[in-house]
Amino acid sequence: MEPKSTRKRFHVAQGAGEKQVKLSDVAALAGVSPATASRVLNRPEKVGREMRERVQAAAATLGYVRDAAARALASRRSRTIGAVVPTLDNPIFATGVQGLESRANERGYSLVVASSDYRVDKELRQATMLLERGIEGLMLMGTEHHPSLYALMKTRGVPHVNSWVNEGDAEHPCIGFDNVEAATRLTNYLLDLGHRRFAMIAGVAKGNDRAAARVEGVRAALTADGVALEEGRFIEIPYGVREGRDGLRAVLAGDPATRPTAVICGNDLLAFGAMFEAAAMGLDVPGDLSVVGFDDTELSSHIPPGLTTMHVPSVEMGKLAADYLVNRIEDQPVRHRTRVEVRLVVRGSTAPPRG
Repeated sequence: MEPKSTRKRFHVAQGAGEKQVKLSDVAALAGVSPATASRVLNRPEKVGREMRERVQAAAATLGYVRDAAARALASRRSRTIGAVVPTLDNPIFATGVQGLESRANERGYSLVVASSDYRVDKELRQATMLLERGIEGLMLMGTEHHPSLYALMKTRGVPHVNSWVNEGDAEHPCIGFDNVEAATRLTNYLLDLGHRRFAMIAGVAKGNDRAAARVEGVRAALTADGVALEEGRFIEIPYGVREGRDGLRAVLAGDPATRPTAVICGNDLLAFGAMFEAAAMGLDVPGDLSVVGFDDTELSSHIPPGLTTMHVPSVEMGKLAADYLVNRIEDQPVRHRTRVEVRLVVRGSTAPPRG
């Protein structure tokens, strides 16, 4: 038979016996009303610091834990939001989720995360699973989703927001930036340095509208300046350091006399791989080859000679997404579109071409 002590959901801490700890016990120890204790534990941002610390200390002393399942059944509220991201292997997405979770927690909500591997069918399954678990809001990335996903969220009455994108005529709420414009700006920087022979190692566009938009921005900037992205100098490849190394070998194949002097990478991971492979090939970065990335992940400033890249405010986007979802859930005003600024960060991986 199961020991009696494991059958209780809550107990008074530190050997005080088998009495189930109630909210009223916490309130009594803190010297407040049960309503005040409930407000502190459920909406800590709505009370003062002294009151919050007093009630939280009482709850910790007694070993009180809120029964989330019971609260959800009683209120028909889970106070949980969800997020489906392409992958957690990419540090830029991990920091975005960190921002989403920290702001959600500040506002009294928890977070459930799933990944889609850049597949719209898997994203739909993951989102359906989160909805079945009772999430009250959902953050997605980009605009390319399964046709059934928006209909599903509308039927369930669950608000959503697309992140990492900002569309001028967006039908769906979005928080992010213009990937085409950002990639155009990055390319123009290299053109201004004097580069005319380019290559691009891009992320796979299928299932990734952000990758496709960055390619569009690069091509637009080159075309406007009368520069061609020659055949064999463009490759789509999954995001990763090893893939970046493979990609660089592919786009540099051919006559060394006509090799590109600048390589634009779809994100920092690809750029790191390109820089490592350039070193293995005996090429100097930036003397022989300028390399740029996109995202400004933490390692960008530490890998010699430092990576020139576009800084993406991932934590800020996560926090803004949490605010949007919570405000929608709680019937507070929201903005349909929120634009965040990306900026060019110039480091040692770029220079004018030799000669």
